[in-house]
Amino acid sequence: MKAYSSDLRERVLLDCDAGLETRQAAVKHRVSESWIRRLKQRRRDTGETAPRPCRNRRVAKWLAHADRLQELVRQQPDATLGELANSLGGELSPQTVSRALKALRLTFKKSSSRRGARPRGRSDASAVVAAVAVGNARQATGLH
Repeated sequence: MKAYSSDLRERVLLDCDAGLETRQAAVKHRVSESWIRRLKQRRRDTGETAPRPCRNRRVAKWLAHADRLQELVRQQPDATLGELANSLGGELSPQTVSRALKALRLTFKKSSSRRGARPRGRSDASAVVAAVAVGNARQATGLH
């Protein structure tokens, strides 16, 4: 949910300062009475009326490793998630590596190679780019 704009905050406070009751200001500006009371209290206590910055924003751990991860996938396109996680020094779990690869739109091997088993088919980078282009073309033309 986005914070209310500074403009709205100023208008609400101006109306309250002009003698409008909290309930009337809430109806007029389509906000809650409790929000207006907290806004007035914050102005009274600290003098601030601007929206506070968002808190508890978690930054993905894999972002610091994005370049290295892309390079590892380029060098070893058939590496498993566990192998990629170990190559990054064990700082990321295989699940986190999976989320990172999905966000970076990189393909990865689906299962580990067993002795004598053939690795599953992989698409190279050009095939991924082509698939993304086809998907974008389908969206643009409305063919899903």
